[in-house]
Amino acid sequence: MGKRYIRVDVGDKPLLIQIKRHHRARHVSLRMDVAAGRPILVLPRQAPLNEGLAFANAKRQWLEENLEALPPKVPFAHGIIMPILGVDHIVSHVPWWRGTVRRGTDLLGDAILEVGGKSQHLSRRLGDWLREEARREITPLAMEKAQKVGRRPKRIAIRDTHSCWGSCSPQGALSFCWRLVLAPAWVLDYVVAHEVAHMVHLDHSHDFWRQVNEITSDMEAAYKWIYNNGPSLLRYG
Repeated sequence: MGKRYIRVDVGDKPLLIQIKRHHRARHVSLRMDVAAGRPILVLPRQAPLNEGLAFANAKRQWLEENLEALPPKVPFAHGIIMPILGVDHIVSHVPWWRGTVRRGTDLLGDAILEVGGKSQHLSRRLGDWLREEARREITPLAMEKAQKVGRRPKRIAIRDTHSCWGSCSPQGALSFCWRLVLAPAWVLDYVVAHEVAHMVHLDHSHDFWRQVNEITSDMEAAYKWIYNNGPSLLRYG
């Protein structure tokens, strides 16, 4: 089944809003998909479409303000600056190299990401490297923290999710957004600890937060950082 949209006039322009039905949703709601640069209308499974359309029309001012507040997209390209574990790197295309990506420093001591190969492959190659870098950072960290709580993950997946940074299934399967590799290392550490703690406590009880605090440092500061700065990571790529 393809994606469904509704049209709402915002200002003097028509706006297409994607519709998502969610079995856990109790009310109609709107949220901004920062990565895609568009709003999403969330509907309970049985809610009529007209109810969603009326809700979106009533929120036209909210839509206009939040669309204007979206951070600008940063496509993967030569010369952009993007963070790796919170440290800004300059992306540099090196066409005479074979298709590799290397981290290093330039003559001024600035951190750089050098991407080899043809220019038309730079975006895909850098995206693939970032996903693998996320896997290299997250997998051993999750295994180490899981061992501390006496669990073993069923699997550890790295995905491109826009609505959550990580998840843990009741069976102990962990999933993380690759964009966490852009965040500071101590923030990534917190998110991994958060999901590993869900292997023991599938809730957000006092015992859950105590467990998180035992296997990571700077829990409160990291929570605030990802809440305040996380959406900015979605603009890359």
